Amino acid sequence: MTDTARARKLADRVREVVAEALEKRIKDPRLGFITVTDARVTGDLQHATVFYTVYGDDEDRASTAAALESAKGVLRSELGKRVGIRLTPTLEFVADALPENAAAMADLIKVANERDAEVAALANGAKYAGESDPYKKPAVAEDDEDEDDGA
Repeated sequence: MTDTARARKLADRVREVVAEALEKRIKDPRLGFITVTDARVTGDLQHATVFYTVYGDDEDRASTAAALESAKGVLRSELGKRVGIRLTPTLEFVADALPENAAAMADLIKVANERDAEVAALANGAKYAGESDPYKKPAVAEDDEDEDDGA
């Protein structure tokens, strides 16, 4: 039986420890401007996946991924010292696709706004296809109108 609350707490702690260790302990020049965005731990607390983003181009991302792979042992030992659980989880680093997804979403919103503006411009000069009031009204007999005028 897995304790998901414990796994979430450990994931938060893994994220904090790895981010702090990357900032203060790891002095690899290949390590770019990295941000640890999230961490997830399996239910048995044996494996931790750390999600990160890197500011820069593809070359910076590749060099940062190589630096993280080489620093995996140091980060795991630091995690073991600071977390204090019986078995230290193995670390896996995954580049987070959040910036690319956000950029794609922003592009989609921009296209939708442009189309909305086009529709609004068309609607501004549009005229009714039929009458301005499309609802049928009961026909008023001309005799009734004459009687009302005379009274």
